[in-house]
Amino acid sequence: MTFHALLDFAGLAIASVYATIPLFWLTVHPLIKRWRTAGRRAYAALVPLWFVYALLAFAVAWRFRHLHLYISWMPWAPAILLLLMGAALYQAGRQRFESVKIVGLAELEPARHSQELITSGIRSRVRHPIYLGHFCELFGWTLGTGSLAVAGLAAFYLISGALMMRREDAELEERFGEAFRQYRARVPGFLPK
Repeated sequence: MTFHALLDFAGLAIASVYATIPLFWLTVHPLIKRWRTAGRRAYAALVPLWFVYALLAFAVAWRFRHLHLYISWMPWAPAILLLLMGAALYQAGRQRFESVKIVGLAELEPARHSQELITSGIRSRVRHPIYLGHFCELFGWTLGTGSLAVAGLAAFYLISGALMMRREDAELEERFGEAFRQYRARVPGFLPK
């Protein structure tokens, strides 16, 4: 296996996970009241389901793994910058945002965890910095590999991610009311000011 082929495989595997994050949350948000009755136990069904989503995405994309817009080392320079930007967004997005919020336990068990709308730090510039980080990672792998399969997964992430963010915003508005409406009015959802 050549180094390019190894990078293609890694990009496809990573993109299959990132691209299915919106599917995971689109499974949670519309049925949140049902999942809340199970609380933490809901993850016994949800995590394996996400694993299935990622495997299906990988299997579909695998058929197109040999299709490239280009094969070159030059795009890896900006790609690495995007990958680093994605990592920096994750780091910034985790500040004042506990792990239970990142994995959704605060949504599944609202009585057990603090329900605070975080609007400071990176969230004063963009409402969904972690999702933006995911996209930077996906776009970095797309740019670096030149793979049409990875590009297709990135496009799928953008479409399903837009639906997921709308659902999540609706849920946040239900939980936080006017405070969230004011926040949404002044801070963009995906692309920072």
